[in-house]
Amino acid sequence: MGNFLCAIFLLYLSQKQGSSAVTPVFVQKGKDVLLNNNMTADVPENFFTLQWKFNANLVLVTYLPDKEPKVSPVYTGRIETDVKKYSVKVKNVQKADSGVYTITVTGTARTQILAEYDVRVQGPVSPVELSVDSVSSSSDSCNLTVTCRTQDSNISSTFTCDNQTCSQEGGERSEVTTSGASLHVYLLNDSIICNHSNQVSWTKVIKMTENVCLQHADPDKQGNNIIVLVVVAFITVFVIAILTVVLTLVNRHRKRRKYERENADNTIYATPQVEDITRGLNQRPTDDSSGLSPTSTYSLVGPHTGPEGTTERGRTLPESVYAEVQRARS
Repeated sequence: MGNFLCAIFLLYLSQKQGSSAVTPVFVQKGKDVLLNNNMTADVPENFFTLQWKFNANLVLVTYLPDKEPKVSPVYTGRIETDVKKYSVKVKNVQKADSGVYTITVTGTARTQILAEYDVRVQGPVSPVELSVDSVSSSSDSCNLTVTCRTQDSNISSTFTCDNQTCSQEGGERSEVTTSGASLHVYLLNDSIICNHSNQVSWTKVIKMTENVCLQHADPDKQGNNIIVLVVVAFITVFVIAILTVVLTLVNRHRKRRKYERENADNTIYATPQVEDITRGLNQRPTDDSSGLSPTSTYSLVGPHTGPEGTTERGRTLPESVYAEVQRARS
């Protein structure tokens, strides 16, 4: 009887051949996951049935030759099928959808596994916090201890920095949280990085070692730094003020030069017409008495030629008399 059962079991294993490798698939909660049949060429044309199963017992989809795929009522509205490739897409996956998905084909002689997927549904990781626990600094070095913390886990590490480089005591620190995510704290160049991640999401916080050491430096060094900053700020303000004054003076000078040029261009000086006056004086009178010249010429008329001191009707005659002579027009 025992030999008979062993023979049946070996026969079953010989019939159930195909891919034995299980492919891990990580998907974020609420997203969709596509499961492909990577062995489409191995599907015989005259197969009986082709099925997608969840955890080996729950049938998701059944493909029959020349018929539409039949979706399990449990997954109605959550499954998309592809008749040509025999793939399925499971939509809006939740934690309960984590498990092994298998596609098998049954022919005339055997049942063959075409593909298997170990689907793991994960939620997004929680935020992470990086806090500075202690700092001790001197003129040439700075030692600091930090803690990388999440909701359910934390990890601490110590760093030493000088004027040129920083180092992490014991190297990178990491830990697996209770939710299965990874928590890392490490040094990258001059930055301390706290990273919380899983296969579908990640979050991190970064602190510059230079800033941390400067904030916790000794009071004398901080005072010197403040003095230097004040001096630099004063010099900057002074230079800006000088430049402002110079630019203002240059602008005013340019405006004044422009104003003077415009006034000079707009000034018109009257020039006497000497030629016209001279020509009028040099014209000789003509016999034409049809009109009078517009120019009046005054001529000196001599005194009366009578006896000196005589009077006319009891009046003394003037020594000279100016008479206006009308010049004829040319």
